[in-house]
Amino acid sequence: MEETIDLREYFAIIKKRFWIIALITVIAAVVSGAISFFVLKPVYEAKTTLIVNTEKNEDTQMITGDQFSVTQKLAVTYGEIIKSRAVLDDVIKNLKLDDKYEDLANNVTVSPVKDTQIISISVQDTNKQKARDIANEIPKVFTKEAKRITKANDIQVIDKAILPDEAIKPNKMMNIAIAAVLGMMIGLFIVFVLEYLDNKIKTPQDIEKHLGLSVIGVIPNEDMA
Repeated sequence: MEETIDLREYFAIIKKRFWIIALITVIAAVVSGAISFFVLKPVYEAKTTLIVNTEKNEDTQMITGDQFSVTQKLAVTYGEIIKSRAVLDDVIKNLKLDDKYEDLANNVTVSPVKDTQIISISVQDTNKQKARDIANEIPKVFTKEAKRITKANDIQVIDKAILPDEAIKPNKMMNIAIAAVLGMMIGLFIVFVLEYLDNKIKTPQDIEKHLGLSVIGVIPNEDMA
């Protein structure tokens, strides 16, 4: 029963200052929406995939399990080569970009596809054409470097990057929803802090609760006559 009374008190506190919670929630959502729609630049992602081929066994003309395992490990190595300065500097030079190596490296993601010989390359940029061009230029430069460094047998492009239709971020609605939830939490925190700091005795129940005294009588409010 005591727990039920405490919960009712909490709900009463929230109800009393609900306008604070609502105001902060709305402000947080509006600010987040304004930033997402008018401040943050949309980021586009272009993807291309490569396959690392392995020489077949001369006797059986088939790829053995050991060769396949080696190729998978090479895919990880190739991922590091793709993001190397030797490759990305040439990409910057070929496309006449203003980017520095570090900036481009941060926008390029290389992921070996599990249990395959395939490598996925993703490029993010605020310019969709630029993202596509970089994603298509990387395999050209990488193929030359891979053959020079690792004596790779054959690397083929499976899917060329195409012009992305929609931005992958910012996720405007998600940002607004997260901001609204955070605003609500901040509002609740402020409401309970204000209630904690408010040590005024306003009701007979407050006298019994805080002072431990029994209420003998209550003087009626003349304004309520």
